[in-house]
Amino acid sequence: MFDATYRRSLLWLAMGSALAALPGAAMATHSWGGYHWARTSAQFTLSLGNNLTAADWVSYLHQASSDWNSPTSFGASSTPLLTAVVAGQSTKRCSMVSGTTQVCNGKYGYNGWLGLASINITGGTHITQGTAKMNDSYFNLATYNNPNEKLHVICQETAHTFGLDHQSTDGSSLNTCMDYFSNTGSNAGSTLSTHPNAHDFEELNIVYAHLDSTTTVAATTAASAGVDITDDPRSWGALVRQSVNGRSSLYERYNTDGSKTVTHVFWTVEAAAKCPSCDHRFEHHD
Repeated sequence: MFDATYRRSLLWLAMGSALAALPGAAMATHSWGGYHWARTSAQFTLSLGNNLTAADWVSYLHQASSDWNSPTSFGASSTPLLTAVVAGQSTKRCSMVSGTTQVCNGKYGYNGWLGLASINITGGTHITQGTAKMNDSYFNLATYNNPNEKLHVICQETAHTFGLDHQSTDGSSLNTCMDYFSNTGSNAGSTLSTHPNAHDFEELNIVYAHLDSTTTVAATTAASAGVDITDDPRSWGALVRQSVNGRSSLYERYNTDGSKTVTHVFWTVEAAAKCPSCDHRFEHHD
């Protein structure tokens, strides 16, 4: 019996060592559908078009860009994706521009959403353009108008356009902007979940582990007609997934040019609380 127990102990030890040697095996599992920018170099730079109309939003975008460019500050060793804040080429309505992510804020209305990230996909998985929108109709309210909540949301929405999904949507903090902790109310002064963490960079290295024969980065031309998400929530397409607590929804729309537009929606606490399982875009948000 001792020999059998000893052999089982050795087997479990070997299995544990094997898992430890695979850094992404258990922890980094938050790719957004395998979506990624096609690129021909191991490291590339994605332009973030600054269409922001308020100084605080501009500072939060620069902070988020700096964070995503600084893996060692968050316990990671490297990143395949760098960002550069450049002059915006869009408007408040945030039209897509090929090869870039356009970042915008505006009073988009009391429609229930705080942040909205959209990407256009060709070839099944290649991102060709993206947008990240912050809704000032809510961020001008006392509940959401604080630096930590704004930094959390802009960090998350821009990173969705890299191909990252959420690490958690249950409201707990994993101390990454890719979770759904709310920096509001009693947590308004908390800096938890306002920056990336090591597992975000781990996932980026997994998603971008291969090279492509062509690139979709930095081809700054107008988007194809019919690709953009408009102010009409019906333009988001079909609801394909929603978090249990109702704060995160994923929509997909197939376009006439053969591409697909995919949209992550970050709903307000109030919208989610009304009916966590409902499609919030068809609810009243007065």
